[in-house]
Amino acid sequence: MEDNIEQLKYPIGKFKYTPGSEELSTAIERINSLPDRLRSAVAGLTDIQLDTPYRNGGWTLRQVTHHIPDSHINAYVRFKLAMTEANPDIRPYDEVKWAECEEAKHGEVQLSLDLLEALHKRWVTFLRSLNAEDLDRTYYHPVNKKQSKLMEVVFMYAWHGDHHLAHITNAKERNKW
Repeated sequence: MEDNIEQLKYPIGKFKYTPGSEELSTAIERINSLPDRLRSAVAGLTDIQLDTPYRNGGWTLRQVTHHIPDSHINAYVRFKLAMTEANPDIRPYDEVKWAECEEAKHGEVQLSLDLLEALHKRWVTFLRSLNAEDLDRTYYHPVNKKQSKLMEVVFMYAWHGDHHLAHITNAKERNKW
């Protein structure tokens, strides 16, 4: 049962950065294509389906949909800070509390789909402008007590989008929607 919970929580596995395992351009393309893939995944879902948790004790499909742009907005800002400051301390946020906000629990997913589309157009344009030296820049996460290179963070957010997309697509498959 515990293995099944882990599979439900991490349907594509936990994030692991392995330099050279994937081309940077491929990771950026995964970020670029996420808005369309997410839009397709939630297309046609009813409010009852959107309000179904992807697993027992997990967020609803609606909350997952709203979480992705919440997280990626923070990521975009962290990239900009890292490019304009020397190893800045980034501002953490409580994603669980954000997911409990009224608009995340009950808001129209179209708003977050549109936000994600616009955000990713801007973010991908920015990512494609970075060179190797830029991607070596870092920020510091005070809660995780970790310094992260932007190169690794690109791959982490490519994984992050696919990870949550799999929550939605797997829930649809399990429920035969």
